[in-house]
Amino acid sequence: LIMKRIFLHGLDSSSQGHKARQLSAMGVLTPDFQGSLEQRMVQLEPYLHGDEPWILVGSSFGGLMAALWTLHNPQRVARLILLAPALHRAEFVFDRSVQVPTVLYHGIRDSVVPHELATQRARAAFEDLTVHWVDDDHRLMATSTSLDWKELLLNQ
Repeated sequence: LIMKRIFLHGLDSSSQGHKARQLSAMGVLTPDFQGSLEQRMVQLEPYLHGDEPWILVGSSFGGLMAALWTLHNPQRVARLILLAPALHRAEFVFDRSVQVPTVLYHGIRDSVVPHELATQRARAAFEDLTVHWVDDDHRLMATSTSLDWKELLLNQ
């Protein structure tokens, strides 16, 4: 079974950002999103149609989007990969945790999203969570270029 894979970029980024270009070269969908969280979630929905399991990679605001979509559709997500996700925002609301394999990478020098708070909120939402605090800032440039993406995006 081939997993479908999609990258959700951050608030001030696009499909032309460094991480998006890197993942696009590996066959990951990298659509552009604009507007409010609600507008972006509506824009996301057509990409995630069908019954195939997805691997979602979300960066910053895209991490918030990916986390929320996973909480509402856990049976449709094979793996969630969060890069400095904006889980500190008031929009990150959920009523139950889910059992979806989730990997979190967060820079300890992140001045945009507090890594302790994002991790605490991720632990509350995702029962199968692996956390990597890295010596990096919010953009995770050093980290994203050194990750073993082939392994992370592998069908399991």
